[in-house]
Amino acid sequence: MLKLLLPNAAVLVNTGKSKVLIITDTHIGWEKELQKKGIHVPSQTTKILSKLVKLLNEYKPDKLVILGDIKYSVASNEVGERRDIPDFFKKLQRYVPEVAVVRGNHDGNLEALLPESVELLGASGVKIGDVGVFHGHKWPSPELLGCKSLIMGHLHPVVVFRDPTGCRVTRQVWMKTTVNPEFLAQFLLGKSGVKISGSLETTLQNDFGVKLKTNNLLVMPSFNDFLGGRPINEVYSTGEAATEGFIGPVLRSQAVNVEAAEVYLLDGTYLGTLNQLKRL
Repeated sequence: MLKLLLPNAAVLVNTGKSKVLIITDTHIGWEKELQKKGIHVPSQTTKILSKLVKLLNEYKPDKLVILGDIKYSVASNEVGERRDIPDFFKKLQRYVPEVAVVRGNHDGNLEALLPESVELLGASGVKIGDVGVFHGHKWPSPELLGCKSLIMGHLHPVVVFRDPTGCRVTRQVWMKTTVNPEFLAQFLLGKSGVKISGSLETTLQNDFGVKLKTNNLLVMPSFNDFLGGRPINEVYSTGEAATEGFIGPVLRSQAVNVEAAEVYLLDGTYLGTLNQLKRL
């Protein structure tokens, strides 16, 4: 069972054997980049931790999984990150038995900052019951095709509107859409260098031990609500592909029905499909 923990940017997956809380894109240390530009924003790490601890206390999951981009810097570890990230995870472990991180594109050299008890998973993701989770900057593992639902981060989806006075309003959103499982399987197998022998179903069963089940994708908003995001309802110039404004290979592929994606505010308010929002 998959449950959105509205109005928080968090998901709870109940496998029947365990409960797993999922968040994404904390980007600890983001404020330091602004400070370099003369914009002084207090550290948000304490706020992020407090918000997350509240969820852990309320739902009491057996495990916490963070879908990447723990830190803001990409390859190096800045001074503030070297201080804040180890402390962040040490405090988290007081409230949840297990913690795992799926590596994101901002998580270079992250292992140097994590306590030994925190599991660091590859960017291709992991299965949690009938749900496959990954960060989104790389293709997920073909093994995740055996899951009914996929969940990713990376995009930081937001919608942008302007009122009659020209004021720009930005809101974080969830994106939920369908995928073409056969197209997705073909892409994933091709990127993994797997030759299709016979049918897709036979290849997946023989090489990965899974039956093709994936039919929907959920894109999560970032847990750090101070971050900017990708305005998914912006209209691009004529001739550009519908996926031009998206990042990550899955969203840019023909396997995802991007234009028909349902868009929801953090509190669950349904805004319409992406195609409808672009026409406003």
